Amino acid sequence: MRPFQYKKPLNTGDFRNRIRIEKPVVIKDELNQVIETSWPEFKKAWAMIKTVKGSEYIEASASQATRVYRFVIPYTSGITEEMRINMKGRIFDIIEPPMNDDEMNQTLTIIAKEYV
Repeated sequence: MRPFQYKKPLNTGDFRNRIRIEKPVVIKDELNQVIETSWPEFKKAWAMIKTVKGSEYIEASASQATRVYRFVIPYTSGITEEMRINMKGRIFDIIEPPMNDDEMNQTLTIIAKEYV
């Protein structure tokens, strides 16, 4: 007998931002040096986006701002922290492994950083 598992229905209206998850493909020369890195599309998804925090810091006498966002998407396997998110031309680097929310294979939370 299977234990009861309650799956809360998703409010699909919250998933209103279209994102592309891109996977790096590294092209190397005969000396095994990186020539070029291309970013083909791995998956398109609808996402709910929340701002986690924004910070500014001074690096080599140049001001640089970063913003950290939380993307919640329908569950997809195969997404890693080496990938990035492209939303309307804005690039977000995934900074930690994606989290399977409540281990229910329903939604996935991705923490990503944008350099401004």
